[in-house]
Amino acid sequence: MHTMLVSIKQFFSTYLEIDKNENTLNEEQIIQLATAALLIEVTKADFELTKDESNAVLSALRNCFELDPVTLDSLLKLAEQELHHSSSLYQFTRMINDYYSYDQKLELISCMWQVAYADGDLDKYEEHLIRKVAELIYLSHKDFIRLKLAAGNQDRDP
Repeated sequence: MHTMLVSIKQFFSTYLEIDKNENTLNEEQIIQLATAALLIEVTKADFELTKDESNAVLSALRNCFELDPVTLDSLLKLAEQELHHSSSLYQFTRMINDYYSYDQKLELISCMWQVAYADGDLDKYEEHLIRKVAELIYLSHKDFIRLKLAAGNQDRDP
């Protein structure tokens, strides 16, 4: 976890002009990284990254955070890097639990469903991943199902 925090601090000090001597990340920075990492993880769950899924991740992050394209691209690269070095989702879901309200958790899971449905096919591995994240962030099963159905219906609307 320590190396993760060092690389996150380096990213934010480089791209968002945060004081490099500051020992803590602010809440928004942590939320941005955790959100990006979990959305990217959905694109990898079915072992087939599509352009639609990549676009859905970008769209979700643009809607959640007001980042310029260069910073957004850098955030995605850092999230990819952290996922590559991570052995579990726990470090990301712990950040979510520490900093997200329940409504923000709902929005995150909604975005994850949208990414999963982006290629027109909900894969069982994508669903399993989203279920696992929902459980780790203490989202109710009722809300998990409601958000899944809403994203699935949205996918079929013309």
